[in-house]
Amino acid sequence: MTGFPRYAIYFAAGHDSALTRFGAELLGYDAYTGNELAFPADALRVAPDWRDVSADPRKYGFHATLKAPMALTPGRTETELMAACAAFAGKARPLPVIRPVVDAISGFIAVIPAEPIEALQGLAADCAREFDSFRAALSAEDRARRRPEKLSERQRDYLDRWGYPYVMEEFRFHMTLTGRLDAARRGPILEMLRARFAALGMDTLKIDRIALFKQDDAKARFRIIGEWDLRR
Repeated sequence: MTGFPRYAIYFAAGHDSALTRFGAELLGYDAYTGNELAFPADALRVAPDWRDVSADPRKYGFHATLKAPMALTPGRTETELMAACAAFAGKARPLPVIRPVVDAISGFIAVIPAEPIEALQGLAADCAREFDSFRAALSAEDRARRRPEKLSERQRDYLDRWGYPYVMEEFRFHMTLTGRLDAARRGPILEMLRARFAALGMDTLKIDRIALFKQDDAKARFRIIGEWDLRR
């Protein structure tokens, strides 16, 4: 069984960002404050069951995964992990800039890059590698929950090596807004989300920070406990 607390290194756009407000309102949860928020009226018009539609991503807060949730390996501490985040952020690197769009990905809807960005793939790979010494090994139950029989051979290898199948070449940046939707429901919801996103007027998004999220126990949502600007 998964140990707790769990930690994850994510991209979050900043507490005062319009993108953060956009995501938090749609999920009904602000990972910066831990507060619940009222759902937007247009979301409820298109999907009266919006609470259920957004239930899966709400647990994690609005984010893009860079290092997937993990319990700490014995002997490592939260203080050490925060120091490692600061050290990682302090290393000079190219800062990825994406053209964000709202689209469907693997059955759910998310903010994603319009095209692949090499520097973004590199940032995610660096996170997977450099924080892995903090990760407790997957239990047999945790591995089974990933449904390895449905993964490709490479994804299974990555699951066993990195504790998460969607790393390295399998990584796809996404900031999730819904759970999985069947095709019949997806169209109207996608149209509504694209209209809301267009109102932000966000032509580019710089991936210029990392945030440390923490989940205290199995019933808790993830909350942001630290964030660091990446050094150009």
